[in-house]
Amino acid sequence: MTNKALAELSESGVAVWLDDLSRGRIQSGELKKLIDEKSVVGVTTNPSIFQAAIADAEVYDEQLHDSATLQMSVDETVRFITTRDVRSACDVLREVHDRTGGQDGRVSIEVDPRSARDESKTVAEAALLWWMVDRPNLFIKIPATLEGLPAIDSTLAAGISVNVTLIFSIERYRAVMDAYLSGIEKRLEAGKSLDGIESVASFFVSRVDTEIDKRLDEIGTPEAKALKGKAGVANAQLAYQAYEEVFSSDRWKALEAKGARKQRPLWASTGVKNPEYPDTLYISELIAPNTVNTMPEKTMEAYADHGKPGTPVTETYADAQKVIDDLKAVGIDFDDVFKALEDDGVDKFDKSWAELYETVKAALGK
Repeated sequence: MTNKALAELSESGVAVWLDDLSRGRIQSGELKKLIDEKSVVGVTTNPSIFQAAIADAEVYDEQLHDSATLQMSVDETVRFITTRDVRSACDVLREVHDRTGGQDGRVSIEVDPRSARDESKTVAEAALLWWMVDRPNLFIKIPATLEGLPAIDSTLAAGISVNVTLIFSIERYRAVMDAYLSGIEKRLEAGKSLDGIESVASFFVSRVDTEIDKRLDEIGTPEAKALKGKAGVANAQLAYQAYEEVFSSDRWKALEAKGARKQRPLWASTGVKNPEYPDTLYISELIAPNTVNTMPEKTMEAYADHGKPGTPVTETYADAQKVIDDLKAVGIDFDDVFKALEDDGVDKFDKSWAELYETVKAALGK
């Protein structure tokens, strides 16, 4: 039976995606079960997810053995393993993709994070991964660094669907939406079709609280400590306000009339890091039409068990702005926070990729 809480979340306009993937989950039928019982309509991946899957599962042994026999490089092996899993997941979700007119049923695979600050390499790898997976319900994940913005534009113009990741600030989110609109405009100017092109913008939530809570503790005043655990949600709520503004503009309406689809906000980093906070915080407080929430399975199960909807995002803007204003008043430098989060995010992606690389390298006996 379909879980009632997650079904109601879906009916409210929030697409439920799973932030995890493994070959074992696909082959055992677990992914299909989540689609049938937990309203899951999409999957996101990253190097950490693949590293954990490959390190702990025998289902990869045969492919690793074949790669070693063929003397494939570590980079080649990583690409072949990850694209195989993503292709298989795309096939499992294809029915959802077709049923939703291509909006959902999507699986995301990330470009090599070592290229996060290299536009040309990001564009080239996005094209390679799109070709290797060869499924219409794929998303290519591209980090929203300054160097990534033109890569997002170019990749969309080439007809490749993009999941823009690692967004922390509303300013950068506006730049991401602009890159999306620009990519669609360029594709239309070239006389090419928009059929099948979708995009989501992954706005990170819990990491904002982790960083700002640390700074509030350092400030140490009662006023500062009273604001702990409020920044992530408020920041995301105001991001949705920006989304509503951009996707009601005349620029957007002109594109929509030519068949463009809205780039949906995707709430990422929604597993609660601080055990003192409700474990469904970043789901309950971020319910809004035409959004995606990608959840670790533990968070998904928590909402399925006891999740309750909070105040709809569209009714929170004034309160959210007050939280941000209060945080600034006690000394939070948001520009510095967002720079630190982006730098740390890119660094974490690099480290995760290095761990994935070393796991595969050891398995190949290199």
